Formats: sequence, structure tokens, C-alpha cells
Amino acid sequence: MVQTQKITPKVFFNNILAGTATGIIVGLIPNAVVAAILKLLGNSPLISTISQSLIIFQCATPLLIGALIAIQFKFAPLDVAIVAGAAYVGSGVTKLMPTLVNPATKAPGLYVSSGTGDLINTMITAALAVAVTLVIGSKFGSVKIVAAPIIVGGGVGWIGLLILPYVSKITTWIGDVVNSFTNLQPVIMCILIACVFAVLIVSPISTVAIGMAIQLNGLSAGAAAMGVAATTMVLIIHSWRTNKSGVTIAIALGAMKMMMPNLFRHPIILLPSLVTAVITSLPVVFLQIHGTPASAGFGLVGLVGPLASIDAGSKSITWLVALIAWIVFPALVAWLCRLIFTKIFHIYDEKKVFAYLGE
Repeated sequence: MVQTQKITPKVFFNNILAGTATGIIVGLIPNAVVAAILKLLGNSPLISTISQSLIIFQCATPLLIGALIAIQFKFAPLDVAIVAGAAYVGSGVTKLMPTLVNPATKAPGLYVSSGTGDLINTMITAALAVAVTLVIGSKFGSVKIVAAPIIVGGGVGWIGLLILPYVSKITTWIGDVVNSFTNLQPVIMCILIACVFAVLIVSPISTVAIGMAIQLNGLSAGAAAMGVAATTMVLIIHSWRTNKSGVTIAIALGAMKMMMPNLFRHPIILLPSLVTAVITSLPVVFLQIHGTPASAGFGLVGLVGPLASIDAGSKSITWLVALIAWIVFPALVAWLCRLIFTKIFHIYDEKKVFAYLGE
């Protein structure tokens, strides 16, 4: 049964953000964390099967987001399933490839699933499905089990597919802006890219998708990953005495987007993140910390950023240097930001602005 209490725009928006943040955590964490470990274990059939299962699970991220958004609105199981299905369709994670041949039917056209789809369009489609569900309410009566999947699931999913190309241009535009930074002086470039990725990691936009889409490489990729690492350290240090240990551990493992609702409700959380990103981006230039398109958006998740800097950077990037540059130094800067902004100048209350809002 759909809840009938009045929902304000603020509650509606926060529910969408909370469901999206949790869905991203559930969908991305397994592959992001375990994949790095599996790479060290070889290519046995068992390891390959586990890797495949993690990638397939990751493709279901839009489905998870849609379901968790519906749960935020206390929808009945049927409505949860319908909203989840619509969000999956609108995400574009599964697309028809007309040039491929279906191996089963030998007919042209094959549906292919890849990545996580467009997270912004996933949110928009899920929000539209929720809105339609709330408007319809119990008007379908006994035929709801037939009518709702068609109208809300298929209909809203179709609308999501129609707007997908236009919404995707937003991600492309952001990528073009970030890529243009590479034409600037190296120090300024690294600072700008680190700051952009420090913000994007707690936004609906996938830093991994941005890094791959615009093929960040070398210092640009290193700066992007360091920006993600900077925000990660800021969230960990501010969350340690504010949230339950499980929340802090989840952030440490890569679930920075779970703090996305905090970004929209308390934008001040960007202050320590940006300051930390600016300072920690300097070693990227002076130590020549490089990265790859695949490592640009991960930061410390699965130690992807540090490992890439050791492999792709200069010979001076040893394990000890990587440890100091990626973990010790960002942690120190983040701790100093917390001390200065909360204890000395009292700019914000960490117990309020960094409290997890997804529960």
C-alpha cells in the first residue's frame, strides 16, 4: 500500500538521495573492493567465475537504487519492484546493439549490459516512477497487479529511455570541463582536478565513469584519484566520532556516496574536502604521482589509486612513498582541517553536518 501522508518537496528529494546513496554502496562496493584482491590470485576458473558474478551484480546497481528509493517512501513490495524495474530501464545499463547478432536466434540485435548506467537518469526515472505511483495511489483497485507494471514500470521506463541521451550530455559536459584543466599549468591543473573529483565523489555523478569517459591519464588521473582520497579521509575522520562504526568502515571501503544527502543538506562539508584536496594534490606534481583512466575515480578504494601510482609513476614512488602520499599525508591534513574548522573557528558542527542521513 502506498503511503498517503503528505510528502513535501524536501522530503521527496531527500528520500531520492538517501535511496540512491545506499543503492550505489550495495551495487559498487563488492566489485570495487574484491576485484583488486582477485587480481592477485591469478586467472583460475574459480576466480574468473567470482569476478563475473561481481561484475553482473554491479550491473544491477540501478535496480537496487530504484528498490531502495521506493523503500524510502514505504511502498508495498509490488510498488518497490515496479519502481526498481523502471529505474533499471531508464538507467540505460542494458542497451540494444543492432549490429550484434543474437547467438541463440541468429537474428540481428542483441541486448548488452555494461557498467552501471547513467546514475543521474536512474534517479530521475525512479523519482518519476515514485511520483506517478503516489498520484495513482489505489485507483487501479483489483487490476493494479496488471495495470501498474504496464503504466508505471513500462511507461515510466520508456520515458527514462527517451530522456537518457539528453541527460547523459550532462556527464559529457562535466567531463569536457575537467579535461580542459589539463591544458593549464601542472600545479593549477592538479589542484583543479583534485577539487572537482573531491566534490564529484559525494555527488550523483560517477567519478569512475568520468575518469574512463574522458580517459584521464598520467598526472591528471593521479590528481583525480587523490581528490577522491582527500574526501575519503575527510569523511572518515569526521565520521569516526559521529556515526556508527559500520558507517565509517563503509566509507573507508569506498562508500563515500552514502554521504550524498549530507552534501545537499549541508554543503559546508565541502570546505574541509576542498582544502584537503588542494593541499594533497601538491605531492601529485612534485612526486610525479601518475594514474590510469581506470584508477582516476577510485582513490583509495581497493588501493586502486596507490597501486596504479606505483605501476605508472616514476621510480621514486615506492611502497613507503605511496603509503605516505596516499594515506598518512591526507589523513594528517584532514585531521588538521577538522581541528581548525570545528575546534578553533567553530565553522560547523561535525555531529550535525556529517551525521549519516540514510538511516
